[in-house]
Amino acid sequence: MKAKHLAGFSSINAFVRHKLNAFRAADHTMGALFELMYSERDNVMIERTDGYAIETRTYAQCKLLAIELSERLKGLLSKTPKNAMVGLCMDNSAEWIALFWAILRCEFRPLLVNIRLDDATLNELFSEYGVAAVLSDGRRFQTRTILLDEILAAEPTAFEPAFADEVLLMTSGTSEHVKLCAYSGERFFHQIENSAEIIRVCKRMKRHYEGELKQLTFLPFYHIFGLTAVYIWFAFFSRTFVLLKDYNPKTLLNTARKHKITHVFAIPLLWERIYETAKKEIEKRGEKTAKKFERGMRIMDRIGNVPVLGSLFSKLAFQKVREGIFGDSPQSMISGGGPVSPEVLRFFNNIGYPLANGYGMTEIGIAAFEQSERRSHLKDGAVGEPIGDTECRVDEEGKLWVRGKSLASAILLDGVRTERKEADWFCTQDLARLENGRLFILGRADDLIVCRNGENLNPDQIEGRIALRNHRPICLLSQKGEGGDEPTLVIELSAYANAETAGAIQKEAQDALKALRLDGAVRRIVLTKTPLMSDQEFKVSRARVRRALESGAIVPYTFDHTEEADEDPELLQRVAKHFSEALRVSPDSIASDAHFFYDLGGTSLDYFSMISAIQSEFQVGFPTAAGQSLSTVREFCRFIREQG
Repeated sequence: MKAKHLAGFSSINAFVRHKLNAFRAADHTMGALFELMYSERDNVMIERTDGYAIETRTYAQCKLLAIELSERLKGLLSKTPKNAMVGLCMDNSAEWIALFWAILRCEFRPLLVNIRLDDATLNELFSEYGVAAVLSDGRRFQTRTILLDEILAAEPTAFEPAFADEVLLMTSGTSEHVKLCAYSGERFFHQIENSAEIIRVCKRMKRHYEGELKQLTFLPFYHIFGLTAVYIWFAFFSRTFVLLKDYNPKTLLNTARKHKITHVFAIPLLWERIYETAKKEIEKRGEKTAKKFERGMRIMDRIGNVPVLGSLFSKLAFQKVREGIFGDSPQSMISGGGPVSPEVLRFFNNIGYPLANGYGMTEIGIAAFEQSERRSHLKDGAVGEPIGDTECRVDEEGKLWVRGKSLASAILLDGVRTERKEADWFCTQDLARLENGRLFILGRADDLIVCRNGENLNPDQIEGRIALRNHRPICLLSQKGEGGDEPTLVIELSAYANAETAGAIQKEAQDALKALRLDGAVRRIVLTKTPLMSDQEFKVSRARVRRALESGAIVPYTFDHTEEADEDPELLQRVAKHFSEALRVSPDSIASDAHFFYDLGGTSLDYFSMISAIQSEFQVGFPTAAGQSLSTVREFCRFIREQG
């Protein structure tokens, strides 16, 4: 079926050329981008599920909302000088999009707030840069905070719009300091030019399903990946965004299937969790099914690059696997924001989901993306060739430098603003190599560990090869010691792990290091029940973990074999019954320390069904962080006792 909603043009390429030529002829400002982005009035911009029904909003409706909110905001900020910074602190929503444009339309510069940063960091940053106000859907700050409900209730003030022409993003905060990166309308214009080049070259990027292209909005819009690759690229070409009600795995998969999403861009963590759940579901169906699946994977390794044959085989051989994930609608997937394992890339590409690696930073925008249709290229871990006019080079130390017209126009750090010209090279501090024009990211230069014997260890690559049975967060870092850096592997335990579980995980880590021939270099393993990631983080911050370990904020686990003395046999039995019902096995087969996923073969859907039943019987709540860390009968019992 041909793509729909192309403003009367017969092909996607013709429609893209028309839109891009219109932007080229305009003045490359945020005001021009606003008008062009909403020019296809009747196209559906937003879909979301409210109960059982799918709600939709057209581009015309979303544009009216942006104008309405700008008129309400104008009165609330009537005394604010033009070009002042106004923070936008909300999760993805129709209102986030509308307020983004409302701030610009009122001639203020939107500062896109990373909601995963803590209040202290944000308050200090708002004060340092003189942020005039922060628009929020509930969170309050020391800086003037205007809640969404206040904006919706304010009286509208009609005015002649004069768009500001700069947007500011925050870095993730995984380094010592949070930077602000400024992008002008001109820089966004070049990002869109780059996306048009991708559409021309990469067939899967423009593929629709049943005439529709729908992007699942998993990534936050305040992140460079979410703002540019998800929102701006696809909104400029008038495609549809599917909003998530929450990030529960069950919600995510059900939403994707119900809305027939075609494009998913996400961080490695999502792909890894989906992969692990699918793998356990396959193993749960029995040894015969597992062997059949692996045989199919080996066949795809051989024939995957044969276009018609590979596609036909994967479509037929892995139909049931896809039905348990997103269904048959996905056409293009990207992983970005960190390293993703070759095993995960192999899984998705072999079963018929084209998952590609991408690369970018807040300072440089989206710089590279694997555009090849060859499955062997999609699976080898490269982030592809630089896109558009972006140039990359690797210096003699192995560090990657990038330049181009789409990079940030200015960088603000510690209150100092540094303007950046298009011709300026930016050192990413990432280690990389270029092979036949294709870029491979090898890790962070500032994370490299130089051992006493002079050997260099790359934490990103090593962490990706250490597979622990319950996949707890791990962090390989260096601590200063006599004679050089001392590599230390920090492993997060479940908050309710016991000595037996901790000992098993420690042995697994030692065996993994030995298999990698790193047991001589990495001699120190620290187990801890202190979370390595906060609820606001997508990935482990090595710098923050190092500081926390040195300051004592991370408390090493000490083995105490008397810690189970106060167990309640009846409670163990009652919880084991819930495990057995969720897994549809006998209660006698559930050992107290058996891991729900990795020993018992449970799936995410089984898990959340079980949690619901346990909550109902014991009247205790399982917050997200705690729920993710509870995986054995004994851990659940401890949590229930702790909650009284």
